[in-house]
Amino acid sequence: MNKEKRHEIFRRLQAINPKPTTELEYSNPFELLVAVILSAQATDVGVNKATRRLFKVANTPKKLLALGEDGLKEYIKTIGLFNTKAKNLIKTARILEEKYNGEVPRDRDALESLPGVGRKTANVVLNTAFGEPTIAVDTHIFRVSNRTGLAKGKTPLAVEKKLLKVVPEKFKKDAHHWLILHGRYVCKARTPNCAECVIRDLCDYKEKTDQPKRNTSGSSNKTAVSDASQNAKKKNTTTKNTSKPVKTPD
Repeated sequence: MNKEKRHEIFRRLQAINPKPTTELEYSNPFELLVAVILSAQATDVGVNKATRRLFKVANTPKKLLALGEDGLKEYIKTIGLFNTKAKNLIKTARILEEKYNGEVPRDRDALESLPGVGRKTANVVLNTAFGEPTIAVDTHIFRVSNRTGLAKGKTPLAVEKKLLKVVPEKFKKDAHHWLILHGRYVCKARTPNCAECVIRDLCDYKEKTDQPKRNTSGSSNKTAVSDASQNAKKKNTTTKNTSKPVKTPD
């Protein structure tokens, strides 16, 4: 795929969703970090149901430590691997309190040193909380990148490095959100909705489907992507992009 096609892909994705964001609900960097850790092998919908209750009582490292591991489990027990996640979150909260004065660090190495935080989670936090042009490659982005020919690779890291190399600079900050939403609502794993895909003619996928696949609400997938992003914007408080770590309130 040449650079002209790649530019046009992102131009079209931007046109239908100018300001994309995560579907995880959060109001500060620590809430986002917690939500992303909980989202491993879980759905955003399931995580949001749990964190809506959790964040009312514990939305800072100090408050989470006061809640304790057993108390935390009561709020996240509906999420897969909740025992391990609770243990990691308490350890992470303690490190943030003791080492970073309750702040979420704006540094990859510091983030990846936290229990339960890998490269993908660090990328999401750096991009969504701090506005860094990182691209977290999850199963949706891995599939879309390989299927379309946008950035082929055998591993998530290989795809990430390729995307960082080929995505035009003007689109890099929002590329993660556009690709994940496209994979979630249009370029699905089992039944890609090629008939309603805005980048169908630019895609290298040879087994395109012809019949439109409607979502359960009856609206088009193009609308579903836009609606999902708009709903997320209404629920989330945008964190300002500053060069310093953002202090989470006690």
